[in-house]
Amino acid sequence: MDQVIQYIEDHLSRKISLEELAQVSNFSKYHFTRIFSSMVGMTPYAFLNSRRLIKSVEYLVGTDKTVLEISMLCGFDSVSNFNQAFKKFYNHTPSEVRRNPKIISNNSVQYGNNQKETEQPSRYAESGIKNHFLRRIWEMNITIKELPDYEVAYVRHIGSYLETHKAWGKIGEWAAKNHLFPPEHYFIGISLDDPSSTEEYECRYDACVTIPGDFNRSIDHDMEYKTLSGGLYALYPFYDTIDKFAIAYQVVYGQWLPNSEYEPDNKYCLEFCMNNPSDDPEGKAKVDLYVPIRKRVV
Repeated sequence: MDQVIQYIEDHLSRKISLEELAQVSNFSKYHFTRIFSSMVGMTPYAFLNSRRLIKSVEYLVGTDKTVLEISMLCGFDSVSNFNQAFKKFYNHTPSEVRRNPKIISNNSVQYGNNQKETEQPSRYAESGIKNHFLRRIWEMNITIKELPDYEVAYVRHIGSYLETHKAWGKIGEWAAKNHLFPPEHYFIGISLDDPSSTEEYECRYDACVTIPGDFNRSIDHDMEYKTLSGGLYALYPFYDTIDKFAIAYQVVYGQWLPNSEYEPDNKYCLEFCMNNPSDDPEGKAKVDLYVPIRKRVV
């Protein structure tokens, strides 16, 4: 992540893609966004935007360059986009700051006023003192497991992760018709995109059920099939309301992984669904979260 941050600092004046930053990190795009957001405290795009705007203040106060020149030097494709981003970040226009630099505080220069985008990891530590769920995650008992390959049938959902029940309804109906029930068969969810870096309506999610190796795939041409790669995984057993599941992801990537002897492998996380939350007395979801890992190379 230090290399990524330095790369951003060195290339503020040009367009930088998420794929480019992931390549610098040596992680896949899927894992990179989760790791960066968990460790830095904001998404890669939010961090890049904040660094550009902080740099723009240096130009506004310390040089006589025009606002157009500054917007180009800081990687914005137009003056209007620069002005809009600057006003949102500092609650003042570039011209106002140039005339009176004291109207923005030192804290605003460093972090801006949009606390939602620039909240630091320490905030989670502070809230964790009062939050039983976060304390429980930090004390999580993660175990290392070797998983086999799984042959699965799946239904893909594209859209908000809050609406994945639609895909589960379809795959559940199909599984019942083909007598694929637990505990012989697993229901596995795969979040293919990180919602912190992908538009909500573009997020992809696969609702899967494992099938026998000799399963006749020709009986339903509308169903999709694939193989989920096995290997080494870190298992975190989650049991709480589903709205807290994103926090579990965040802490596994931001707290446990950096302090372990492992790094993410280039595969998707597997979410083994162990219950139906609607049947739980407290509406809680029981999910075995498997994060693909490999030994860190020193």
